[in-house]
Amino acid sequence: MDLFGTTSINTNLLPFDGNVIYYGKCMPLNDADYYLNTLLSRIEWRNDEAIIMGKKIITARKVAWYGDKSYAYTYSKTTKYALPFTKELLALKQLVEMKTGANFNSCLLNLYHNGNEGMSWHSDAEKDLKKDGAIASLSFGAERKFSFKHKIKKEIVSLQLEHGSLLLMKGTTQTHWLHRLPPSTKVNKPRVNITFRSIED
Repeated sequence: MDLFGTTSINTNLLPFDGNVIYYGKCMPLNDADYYLNTLLSRIEWRNDEAIIMGKKIITARKVAWYGDKSYAYTYSKTTKYALPFTKELLALKQLVEMKTGANFNSCLLNLYHNGNEGMSWHSDAEKDLKKDGAIASLSFGAERKFSFKHKIKKEIVSLQLEHGSLLLMKGTTQTHWLHRLPPSTKVNKPRVNITFRSIED
């Protein structure tokens, strides 16, 4: 099911077993441009690392981990410790919390330099995260396709994430659905994604 161009608010995009809300663009274009440029230049980006089949892999994609405290977050068998929120990230957290009604204490940022970089099928269900907690995703820069796939029924739902847009995943979404950012040869500009999360204290 393709939902390209959809900007429905408060409509669940998933047909069952989860809840995903796409708010569309949630700020003026000038603000989105400002945050993109600021995040590209001021975030402490690092190449991501993962342990796959016993081997350490370093990705071209870059990441950063920020929070209210120096939270530990482990995924792909590597652990990161949160840096203090910047003023820009705090402002974006406040905006996201106002829009969604959820509260967050941390965020993971991803920098995709172009369409060659993506993310394979996965779910955000690490033990550090609040179980069934909401995850809010802000997108800046290149417009990219984003897909969900049901773990059992294999049904796929896709949509286009716009510059300055907000997506919310909540409820049992991570339990029953995988998601990914597929690569695209048509994209030659960077994209920054921020996923606001709740780490269990």
